[in-house]
Amino acid sequence: MEFPNQAPESSSQRKIGRGKIEIKRIENTTNRQVTFCKRRNGLLKKAYELSVLCDAEVALIVFSTRGRLYEYANNSVRATIDRYKKACTDSTNGGSVSEANTQFYQQESSKLRRQIREIQNSNRHILGEALSTLNIKELKNLEGRLEKGISRIRSKKNEMLFAEIEFMQKREMELQNHNNYLRAKIAENERAQQQQTNMIQGTSYDQSMPSQSYDRNFLPVILEANNNNNNHYSRHDQTALQLV
Repeated sequence: MEFPNQAPESSSQRKIGRGKIEIKRIENTTNRQVTFCKRRNGLLKKAYELSVLCDAEVALIVFSTRGRLYEYANNSVRATIDRYKKACTDSTNGGSVSEANTQFYQQESSKLRRQIREIQNSNRHILGEALSTLNIKELKNLEGRLEKGISRIRSKKNEMLFAEIEFMQKREMELQNHNNYLRAKIAENERAQQQQTNMIQGTSYDQSMPSQSYDRNFLPVILEANNNNNNHYSRHDQTALQLV
């Protein structure tokens, strides 16, 4: 009879022992360390069970108050962290990429339009247009810019002129040297032609001299002349003999 009376007491004690604990920092150092060890082991056990039962990729990292590291991962903590970072970047970039691009291009377009307006105004000011919007200081700055620009232009023009003059002088020397070379070649050709002409004239003069060779037609002429002389002498002798 005593046992039934004792049973309700034990059940009430169990209910009181399993009551909810207020979640706040445990002030007692010993109790806090004991609770940390128990709940850490339970958390590691739950992570292991979740990875095995559900085939999930689990990575658990715990640091104690003293800085000690406790970790669990069914694959690799670093690989799981990299996968987490990639998933976070994909999720954040998925919806905001278009908006970020739109804002960026709008800012760039406005900046470019402003720069174009400034450049156009500066060009008009340099040409002497739209000067009514400038004050004394801006006009002085514009005048200084123009004077500096003119000085640079003149120096560049003089530099180009000097370079052109130097080039023309070098070209003149090259042409003079080439002209002297051509004159020397012409004189050499003239001397060669003169020598050739002299050689041709000497050859023609040698061919015009009488030949010492024997001529067949020359002998009858000599014989005929001798016969005529003999006849003349014979006639003279005859006449002389007749007169005596």
